[in-house]
Order: sequence, then C-alpha cells, then structure tokens
Amino acid sequence: MKLFWAIAVGAAAGGVSRFYLTMAVQQRLGPSFPWGTLLINITGSLLLGFLIRYALATPAVSMEVRAMLTTGFCGGYTTFSSYSYESAVLIEEGQFSRAALYSISSMVLALLATFCGFLLARELIAFRQRF
Repeated sequence: MKLFWAIAVGAAAGGVSRFYLTMAVQQRLGPSFPWGTLLINITGSLLLGFLIRYALATPAVSMEVRAMLTTGFCGGYTTFSSYSYESAVLIEEGQFSRAALYSISSMVLALLATFCGFLLARELIAFRQRF
C-alpha cells in the first residue's frame, strides 16, 4: 500500500508541475509552437534518465522513493520520458533495429491514434447534435 501512495503522490506532483510549467512557458513564448510541451518532454527525459541510473546504482534510494520519482513524478510529468529512456537503453545495448522500430512505431502509431481520437470526437459531437 505504501508503494501505491508513493506513486500516486508523485504522479499528482508531476501532473501539477507539468501544467504550471507548460502554461508559464506558453504565456512567455506564445502559442505559435508547443514550447511548453517540448520543454516538458526534454526535462522529463533528462530527469528520468538521471533518476533511474542513480537509483539503481545506489542502495540509498528505496523502492518506494524510486517509484514515486520515476513512475509517479516522471510519469505524471511526461510519459515521453519513459519512451526516450527505453529507446536509449535499446541503443545502449546495441539493439539498433529494435530501437528504430520502437521509435518509429511509437511516433507513427501515436499520431495515428491521435487522429483516430479526433475522428471519434467529431463523430460523438455530430451524434449528440442530432439528439
């Protein structure tokens, strides 16, 4: 149960951090490019890479704290960090074809899923307007 709450608290903090940092960046730089999201993806990837490597290399970080910071905070902050970490591990292990397959399929399938979500939303809106 401690692990559950550690992840939940971390996810809440990560999500709130993402929201406020994204809004602050977008207000300063304007809406012409998703600078806030780009910053979140980059900083989240940096943070997850550091946290996992450090936490796994030292016994000073408990499983609960590691889960709170990685799965919780980084997961709430950005799931892109998990994607980039997993891609980097595949590359580091010399599994270049798997890394390429994972990277390309993640990008293409995620974009395809987003467009499917757009379509489903349009259909639901049209359906609701009929009734």
